[in-house]
This record gives sequence, structure tokens and C-alpha cells, in this order.
Amino acid sequence: MKNNQNRLAWVLLALISLIWGSSFILIKKGLVLFSADEVGTLRIFMASLVLLPFGIRAMSRVPRKKLPYIFIVGFVGSYIPSMLFALAQTRVDSAITGVINSFTPIFVSLFGALFFQLQMSGRSVAGVVIGLLGCIFILLGGANFQISGINYYGFLILAATLMYGINANIIKSFLPEVKALDITALSFTLIFPICGSYLFWGTGFSDKISTDPQFLKAFGYIATLGVLGTALAMFIFNNLVKIASPVFAASCTYIIPVIAIGWGLIDGETLNIYQYLGIVIVLTGVYLANRK
Repeated sequence: MKNNQNRLAWVLLALISLIWGSSFILIKKGLVLFSADEVGTLRIFMASLVLLPFGIRAMSRVPRKKLPYIFIVGFVGSYIPSMLFALAQTRVDSAITGVINSFTPIFVSLFGALFFQLQMSGRSVAGVVIGLLGCIFILLGGANFQISGINYYGFLILAATLMYGINANIIKSFLPEVKALDITALSFTLIFPICGSYLFWGTGFSDKISTDPQFLKAFGYIATLGVLGTALAMFIFNNLVKIASPVFAASCTYIIPVIAIGWGLIDGETLNIYQYLGIVIVLTGVYLANRK
């Protein structure tokens, strides 16, 4: 039984890494037709639509006083980051986005120490510093170390991972007794009306449905991103944490950039030697910050 569970854990780890590592190329493909806010909103709208039945059922199980925290989880932890990632990828390659995304566990540790009274070891602090230096190295390397050529859109990705870090600590500190599936489903359900209203009345999405011949193709990319890369991925991740451990589940952080870089190279993106070196520095920092 234990061996079967171990095999299942590795299968789920590979699956979640593949799904999340592929998210950035799907965003890139969706941006061919849709604007950044349409991509970000459609992604969350589709995930919310899939999770809606689970969210409605969770409504009766979750105490009302917890709903503001769960709304923050949905809005700050999912909706705003999805917009930031899409906006960043209008100027940043999907491969680089996948690498900078690995800052999420660094910000989880950093915000936990600064605002939620969690302990950070000296090695974790060193990992945070090294990771930030690696990110700067990637951005500088892409500009051949010319300050004027830095792509500042990369900092939008950092802002998104920072929000993921805040989100994880809110869940850990204020929602420890709420089931992970209930948090996920209800957080998306609470922001569903906001996403739907903005998507259909605040963007040009509705006009493209009947007028643009590329609509179905682009919609397919973002629908896949929302259903598989957000809704299903969260379900798999929650189960991975249960059958293995949070540390094992978090190891997908090291695989996701490899998948993202692979998709980027297949799609014709290029990285220079400085950026590859920066990637190694970032992943070293992430390892140190999260090593037990």
C-alpha cells in the first residue's frame, strides 16, 4: 500500500509540474487574440465555472466570519495574479515568466516571517537574497547589462508571486480548519460574479465571439488554462499534499521552470548565457529558502 501511494505521489508531482509548467505558453497563445485583462479574467472565469458546484456546497460548511478571508484568497491570491501574469507576458517570454514564478515559496517564507510570526533560518534568509539577486541577473542579462534596456514587466511577475506569498500565509493563519477543497472552490465562487461582469461588460471579449475567426482557437488555450491549469491543478495539488507532504508537493517549484523553458524553446524563444546563469542562481535561492 505504501509503495502504491509513493508511486501515485510521483505521478501527481509529474502531472502538476507539467500542467503548471505549461500555463505560461498557454497565456502566450491566448494573448495572440485577447488582451491581457481578457486573458486573466477568462482564465479565472472558466476555473470558477468548473468549481461553482463545489463552492455552492462549501458555502453551508464554512463559517460566515471566514468568508472575507476566503474572498481575499480568491481576489488577491488568484484573480489579480492572473491579470499580472498576462500583462507581464505581453512583454516577457513565457520561459522567463516560468522561472520568476518560482519565487512563490520564497515570498511565502518571507511574508510568514515578517507579518505572521513564522520563523526563518539563516539559510532561508540567504536563499531569499540569492533568489532576488538571480532574478535581477536574469533581467539585466536579458538587457546585456544595460540599465536602460531592463524589461521592467518582469517585476509584474514578482508582484504576482508576492501576492501568492501573502495568500498562502492568510490560508495558513486564518483558515487552518477549513478544508483545502472548500477554500479553493469557495474562493473562486465568491469572485465569479466579478469576473463574469467584467469579462462580458468591461472588455471587448463579447465582440470577438462572433467577429474574429481566431476566437475558438484562442478561447481553447485559455479555457484549458482555466480548467486544467487552475481548477484541476489545485485539486491535484491538494491531494498531493495529503498523500505525501507539503515539502514534497512544493518540489514542483523546481520542475515547473524546466517545463516552461522547454515550451518556450519549442516556440522559438531564446535565452542568453547570462539568463541561464540567472536561472541557476534563482533555483539555488529557492532551494536554500525552502530546505528543511
